Order: sequence, then C-alpha cells, then structure tokens
Amino acid sequence: MGIHEIRILMVVSMVLCLTSAVHAAQGNAVFYNSKKAPACSQEQNKGTMVTGVSDELWGNGAACGRRYRVQCIRGTNKAPHPCHDGAFVEVTVVDYCRSPCNGVLNLYQDAFAQIANIDAGNVIVEYNQI
Repeated sequence: MGIHEIRILMVVSMVLCLTSAVHAAQGNAVFYNSKKAPACSQEQNKGTMVTGVSDELWGNGAACGRRYRVQCIRGTNKAPHPCHDGAFVEVTVVDYCRSPCNGVLNLYQDAFAQIANIDAGNVIVEYNQI
C-alpha cells in the first residue's frame, strides 16, 4: 500500500469516527430526595437512579421513561472539585421539575452522588439520551 492509499484510508477512518460520535448536551443538574409520587405514574418503583427534567426536556410528558447517561464536568459554585472523575450514571425520567427548576436534570440524591459530591448541590453535566 502506497503513501497515497494510506492517506486516503486515514481520512476515511477519521470521517467515520466523527460521524459516529454523539455530541452530548450540557446543562445544570441538581438533586432531590423526596419520596413523593412522580409525575410519570407508569414509571413508579424505578429505584433511585432516576431524574426529573425541566421544561427543556419534559415535552408535555413525552420524556417519561426516557433514559439518560449523565456525567459531571464541572461545578457551578466554589466547591472544590465537585465531580467524581470519569464517573457517570444512567437514569430514567420519572418526574417533572416545575419552574423555577434549578437544573435541566433534577437527579435523585443517590444518582447525583454517583457523579458528584452532594455538598456541591448544583453541577454542570453532559447528558445523552440512551
């Protein structure tokens, strides 16, 4: 294989890698620990790896049951290094976070603790629907 063919192969490989990459959305995540009945009645008893979502994702209830992979990328306040490096959590939408909601995702406390220090309270996350 000549230099020209190797270059073409490298370009094609890079294009394939870029087209298969999923771009994560970013937003704030906060947490709650209430045991109240969720807005998504069919999603009850999903455990603690769950989230509520704000108007941005709610879609008049269409978000119920959607799953997201969430990773903390930085803090929003002065808490030093709130993110657990490399950690992510997969959550199911079970609730609606009514306005004024402090985050796009309102993670249950156990889910939030998987990705960040609870003391931070509010962090910037990347999230993808899975």
